[in-house]
Amino acid sequence: MEYILETKNINKYFGKAKPFHVLKDIHMGVKKGEFACIMGKSGSGKSTLLYILSTMDTDYTGELYLQGELVTGKCQQELSYIRNKKIGFIFQFHYLLPEFSVLENVMLPAKKLAIKSARDIEENATNLLNKLNIGHLASQKASKISGGEKQRAAVARALINEPILLIGDEPTGNLDSYNSENLFQILKTLKEEKGLSLLMVTHDEDLAKRTDRTIYLEDGRIIT
Repeated sequence: MEYILETKNINKYFGKAKPFHVLKDIHMGVKKGEFACIMGKSGSGKSTLLYILSTMDTDYTGELYLQGELVTGKCQQELSYIRNKKIGFIFQFHYLLPEFSVLENVMLPAKKLAIKSARDIEENATNLLNKLNIGHLASQKASKISGGEKQRAAVARALINEPILLIGDEPTGNLDSYNSENLFQILKTLKEEKGLSLLMVTHDEDLAKRTDRTIYLEDGRIIT
């Protein structure tokens, strides 16, 4: 089975004078089409690991691979391109630009990547919004829509560049149970219909049980 994401012997320290060992010998992988989640108590290293896996933190030892390609050691410009093209992000807070319309927010990563024409980007963004049942909100300012709608718009934005991996940092953490379930079903459908790989940090044990695999972190180590 092909690994979309793989780590070998990742270690992370904070501080110089008395370094604190945050992540210890992390070996893990996410397979193509797998929906995996990371769980652990506060301070176990979940967010730190996610930042490394997403290529945003490069201050670690060990190796990180994406689609079998070593990304550790690449320059920031290369990492920025890889991140924008191959990885979609959904956070606990949607980080939509309030003064932009929903459609404009979804189009932003594709405009930054600058591979497709403006017309194609708009068409793709519109299709994504329709699939997520918020097409009617395309022209609304992001500040004017509900929390659940904002998170759907954030999912559309994460998908606009057709990533191979979707990374979520507590994506349901700010939602009520109805919208949380709704978002989970959307993510599950993406996995089943598009073969998308997903990696999600969550505190929600009920959601975690319904993913393909749970990775438990304890004191910076993977325990299962």
